[in-house]
Amino acid sequence: MTPTDQAALPTQEAHQQAMDVARQSPTQHVPRSVKKEQISAEVHGSGPMGRVNAWLAVRITKIVGTMYCAYVFTAIAFVALPSAISDGHLTVLVNWLSSNFLQLVLLPIIIVGQNVISTAQDKRAEADHETLTALHTMNVQQLQILNTQQQILELLKTKTA
Repeated sequence: MTPTDQAALPTQEAHQQAMDVARQSPTQHVPRSVKKEQISAEVHGSGPMGRVNAWLAVRITKIVGTMYCAYVFTAIAFVALPSAISDGHLTVLVNWLSSNFLQLVLLPIIIVGQNVISTAQDKRAEADHETLTALHTMNVQQLQILNTQQQILELLKTKTA
């Protein structure tokens, strides 16, 4: 390849500039990862009150969403059981079971389960993001190679014509 042919090929700097322009275009994909922390402002607002509300909601959820809280709620529910049994009415027992026991105990257990599921989904999303970012990088490199090959073919056409 002659120096003239080499000069016609895109340099790494020219390619980087082209990629920067492509990233600014809305039709070009730029990989990004969305974290939980970035979503909090959208849910509660980015002001001081929104941050306090988000912090408080997360804090309470972390406390209530533990198996230890489920055990405490179970103990609290069983405190009312002797009274429900001594009353002797079936409706009182059903009310105790549905209101006291199920609601108190199932709430933290459901939150724990959701936390486990959410953590697994976050891990999968991070792995998918890494994979897709690598594939995107390979795709950009392949497009660069194809563009270079196209320029070489055009140079060959002009030389043979």
